[in-house]
Order: sequence, then C-alpha cells, then structure tokens
Amino acid sequence: MVKRLIILLLLICNITVAQTFDIEDVRKMLKFSTFYAAVNGGTSLSDVDIFSVDNGLSTQTISTPYDYNFTIGLRKIARFGYENKAQTFYDGTESNYSDAATVGKVKGVEYLFEVDYKRQEGVDYMDQHHFIRFSSDDGCEDELCINFFALKLEYLEDGFADIKYFEASERYRQRKGKNLSWNVGLTHRLAEPYGYNALDEWMLSNGNIHYTYLALQEGYTADVYSNTYFNPAGELVATSDEVWEAVVIPQVLADYTQKKRNELNKTIQHSLVVGFDYYKYSKKTWLHAWGSLMPYHYDDGSEFSYHNYVDGQWYDYSGGLIYGIKVNKQLGYFVEGKYNKYWNREWYDFKLGMNYVIF
Repeated sequence: MVKRLIILLLLICNITVAQTFDIEDVRKMLKFSTFYAAVNGGTSLSDVDIFSVDNGLSTQTISTPYDYNFTIGLRKIARFGYENKAQTFYDGTESNYSDAATVGKVKGVEYLFEVDYKRQEGVDYMDQHHFIRFSSDDGCEDELCINFFALKLEYLEDGFADIKYFEASERYRQRKGKNLSWNVGLTHRLAEPYGYNALDEWMLSNGNIHYTYLALQEGYTADVYSNTYFNPAGELVATSDEVWEAVVIPQVLADYTQKKRNELNKTIQHSLVVGFDYYKYSKKTWLHAWGSLMPYHYDDGSEFSYHNYVDGQWYDYSGGLIYGIKVNKQLGYFVEGKYNKYWNREWYDFKLGMNYVIF
C-alpha cells in the first residue's frame, strides 16, 4: 500500500511539474549547480602471511585488494560564510557537515544527489545521499511569521553504518532573534523494520540458539559421527566441531539474518519533530549549530512496528556543530561534527584541530 501511494504521488508530481515548468524554469533550477564525477583509489591493508603446521609447514598469503571510491553527483548548495571556496574540481572526497542542516543559507531550493561506490579494506558497499531542501523566508522581522517554514526530502544510505531510509519533513519555524530559530513539524520515514531480529524465533529459554537445526533448514548437512559438514552446494566446509561452531555457524547466522531482512517490506513511521537552527558568522569567529528531536511516534499497530521492540515510545535525534575561532593572525581552532541516532542506530563524523601560521 505504501509503495502504491508513493508511486501515485510521484506520478502526480511529474504531471504537475510537466504542466508547470518549461525549459526556462529548468535552466533556472540548474543554474549555478555542479555535476561531478571522480574516482579515488589507494593501497589497502598490507598482505598477511598465515602459517600452518597441520601437514608440515605451509604458508598462505591473504591479499586485500586496493581501496577505491567512485563518486557521481549533482549539487546546488549555497556556501555558508565559514566554508572555504570550493576546490578547482569536486573530487568526491569533500565532507560538508552543513549539508545535514535543516535550513540552508539562502531561501529557496537547494539540492544534492550523490552516489558513492566504495571498497574499503576489501569490503564493497555503496553510499547514497540525496536531498531537496526548501527554506522560506519573506523577511518578516516578527517572531511569528506566516511565510517562515522549511521542507526537506532526503534519502540516505550509509553502507558502512548499515543504515538506509527515506525521510520527508515539513516544519514551521519561529524566529528568536537574528541568529536563532526554533521549528516544529512532522517527519515521515520509510525504512526496513529496524529492531526486528530474525533469530528470536530460534532462541531457547537459556539464551542459547538452535544453530545446527537452523543450518540444516538452510540446506547444510552434518555427519556428527565422521565430523564432516557440507554447505548447500555440497562442498566440505568443516571437519571438526570446533571449525563448524567457530567459522561456519557465524556465517550461517549472518546469511540467514540478511535473508530474512531482505524479505520484509518497508515500514513508514510518522513522528513529531522539534528542532532549532543557529547561525552566526564573522571573519574571526563563527558558530553554526542545528538539532532535531523526535519525541513521539505514531503507532499504527503493525507487526513490525518499532514500538513492539522498545515497549512504547523512544527518542530519535540528530544534530550538528561547526565552530571556529581565529584567536589572532597566527592561531585558530575549529570543531566540526554531526551525530545521528535513529532506531537505536548511531552514525557520526567529527573533526577538530588547530592551525598556527609561522611568520
């Protein structure tokens, strides 16, 4: 039902856009945007020699293939005052924490569409970050202004953190002084049913698990008398209980868990969101901070609702901080970072340091 609704909304949006926008509108939308594509690579972990004395001394060398990162993207985002002017080229390694902010520097539409195909330490994964952000501000000087709101559509996939979701939020903002604004609204997230554990049905009362029965169900065969164990393809994978339990079973559990996760439909979560944005900049010091808290989530009573795994409500939140100060012509400090916690999953980035110019 959710998929049908999304498809219907996309069709309606496409029809509306086709009727409303002409070529000139598209050109204006793309004006000052940047399309980029880049490949980065480098040496990964060094080769490791594994020694064995089972049948005389033997050596096996484990090699890790080189790391790489292929990036392709399209972005149109106004730089904040503290951000350095872009390099001659976008190379896919840029890390702009301000992209996670709820409100952009300028009013109107900003967007980012970026896909990264990566291999790190022999593991392949994909990252995606797409968003369209709209900030409205009619210049009203009062605390309560009618045309003062923020909309954001975002899709995030972080392969390293194992998180993937689509989020849409609409927020009304209240100005509190020149630099601070509060916001309140609704957010809607579409994601796999985080909290679901496929191994729960195999758990025993003593906390152990029927791992051998699970392996047999998945197509493995075991001969406990001869201590031989075969995978579903008929290949010998273990010749002892120790190898079976220490090497094969963990892989069986991981494959089973991933298979069950892939079988589940996505769930949609509607939540109340409150937050703030603060931005103050001068050439000697600057502070940009933002945060969002989701204290209440609608329970639709579905089988895989996250409410079932936490016995009620929970808190999801995210935020970011960018601070810098130039103490004098020689010395400066900076702190930057962002943090997210959704469905008890955490992912974050940060950096801090100092610069000292020697005359």
